[in-house]
Amino acid sequence: MKKTAKLYRMHTNDHICPYGLRSKDLLERKGFEVEDHKLTSRDETDEFKKKHNVKTTPQTFIDEKKVGGYDDLRDYFDMGPAGQTGTTYTPVLAIFAVAFLMGLATSFAYTASFSTIKVIELFVAYSMTILAIQKLRDLYAFSNSFITYDLLAMRHIRYAYIYPFAEAFAGIGMLASISGLIIGPVSLFIGTIGAVSVFKAVYIDKRELKCACVGGDSNVPLGFVSLTENLFMIGAGVWMLYLAF
Repeated sequence: MKKTAKLYRMHTNDHICPYGLRSKDLLERKGFEVEDHKLTSRDETDEFKKKHNVKTTPQTFIDEKKVGGYDDLRDYFDMGPAGQTGTTYTPVLAIFAVAFLMGLATSFAYTASFSTIKVIELFVAYSMTILAIQKLRDLYAFSNSFITYDLLAMRHIRYAYIYPFAEAFAGIGMLASISGLIIGPVSLFIGTIGAVSVFKAVYIDKRELKCACVGGDSNVPLGFVSLTENLFMIGAGVWMLYLAF
C-alpha cells in the first residue's frame, strides 16, 4: 500500500516557500504520495496556522498526525540538520579544488599538455583571485573579521580594506604574466604578514577564531588552511621574483 502524507505549504504569487518545496521533495524521495495543499494567500495561511495552532508553514501530516515543519520532517526520518552547521573547511576547499581544475583546464587549452609548474602557477593565481572576490563581496564584514587576528590590520585598519585588492592584483598579475618585480613584492608582503599573524593567533596564542579568507561571514576556522593560503602567496612571490631575475 502506498504511503501518503498531507503537506500544507505557502505558494502565492509573491512567495513560494522553499521549505515547502524541500518537504515535498523529501517525502517523495522517501516513497510517500503527497497530498500537496497550497496555501495561496496570506489570509489562508494565517487561518491554517490558527486552526492547527502552529506558528509556521510548511506543515506535514502523516497518518493524520502532525509531524511539523521541514526540520521536524528530517527528524522524523532520523536525518541530521539541513545545510552546513558549525565551523567547516568546505568553502575554502571548494575554492582550491575548482582553482586547481581551472589551472589544469587552462594549461591544457593553451599547450595541449599538463606542465606541472604551469598548473601550480595557474592554481595559485586562480586561488588568490577567487579568494579576493570572496573578500570583496563585503569589505566591511571581511575587515571586521580580519582585524581580529592580522597583526598589521590591528594597528592600521585601512590595511584590511587594501588587502583584498592587493591579493586580487597579485593573482590577476600572475595570470597576465606581469613582471615579477611588480607582482612578487606584493604577494610576498601580504603573504608574510598573513602567515605570521595566523601562526601567532592559532599556534602561539591558541585563539579559536574564524578565518576571513573566504569573507567575513564564513564559518571556516582559522588554522592550517588559512596558513596554507598565505604560504601560497609567499611561494608565489618568491617564484615571481626568481623568474624576474
